[in-house]
Amino acid sequence: MRMLQIDNLIAQPGQKVDGFITIVGESEPTIPVTLICGAEEGETALIQGGLHNAEYVGIQAAMELAAEIDPKDVKGNIIIIRLLNRSGFEHRTMSLVYEDGKNLNREFPGSALGTRAERICYTEETKFFPLADYFIDLHCGDGFEGLVSYVYCVGDCPPETKKKSREMAEVAHVDYLVQSDWGRGGAYNWAGHLGIPSILLERGANSMWCQDQVDMDKHDVKNILRYLGILKGEYHRHGGKPIDVSPMIYENAGHSGCWYPTKQAGETFHKGEVLGTICDYFGNELERVAAHHDGIMLYETISLCIQEGTPMVAYGVWDFEEHGSIVRTCEVCGHEHGVINENTYMNDVEDEHDHKSGSDLALHDFTHF
Repeated sequence: MRMLQIDNLIAQPGQKVDGFITIVGESEPTIPVTLICGAEEGETALIQGGLHNAEYVGIQAAMELAAEIDPKDVKGNIIIIRLLNRSGFEHRTMSLVYEDGKNLNREFPGSALGTRAERICYTEETKFFPLADYFIDLHCGDGFEGLVSYVYCVGDCPPETKKKSREMAEVAHVDYLVQSDWGRGGAYNWAGHLGIPSILLERGANSMWCQDQVDMDKHDVKNILRYLGILKGEYHRHGGKPIDVSPMIYENAGHSGCWYPTKQAGETFHKGEVLGTICDYFGNELERVAAHHDGIMLYETISLCIQEGTPMVAYGVWDFEEHGSIVRTCEVCGHEHGVINENTYMNDVEDEHDHKSGSDLALHDFTHF
């Protein structure tokens, strides 16, 4: 008889079940999960929040999606990991697992005999990925990160996986898209390597969340699920595909000290422009980072503190001839900042939500760090 099962958690056709899954090598179930077994047969989507435990927009969106989706509207199955890094969440360790200080998105596929982070990754590798036909990973900017909303799709994977992943990404209502060439380490990258079409949604910044941002995430996830035929109803596109700004350039700090960025998330810049400097505690410049090509800032460290080997900036390629320059005069401070892609979003969000103040909130949240 058809059913959906992980460990001792079982959902029969037409049933939704909440419970906890056990991390490999442990005895106590701790990962909060919802299994939704549709009334009709079909494929299975895996949706995840909380791989990075202080990225609250994705966590809350996963929890609300789990509560809202009705099995009778599902053709196939939906597995929702509400909060993968629970110990980090409860101890407020930013993006790190509390027990070993590791970043889960650097440890896939993990190890059954490794540290806790490695065993969490191995748990997803062995208990969740084998059931999944598609994977959606929900993220946002951590407490030290400014970020403009965008979507990743996998690129280092089989051709059909790559094609389907991009199609999923193009249904999301964000302005920018990055096709990753990284096939290891990250959850969605590793899933793509295994042949599972996968995307990663980024929305929100500074470990802050508001209901508008959560609703945007839910809207995108439901729309993608409709596109895949797993959630009943018609999907829709939002006027145009996200702008491909691949490849993405990541610049990590060569020194620890004080960080002074010169650009904000969403701003465009030309090759050679200075993106930020690191100084010591006496104001002496230790390092200066300049753009390697014309680009758009997707996310950056916004804290004064910066640590050696950690991210300073991450930006994508920008074509000024095709897209022009992106700046906006902020209504709050009067300064020019990068355009925030959420400003035109609200007219298309599902009717059951009220977003009258969404544009002002998005502008404030994303441009004032």
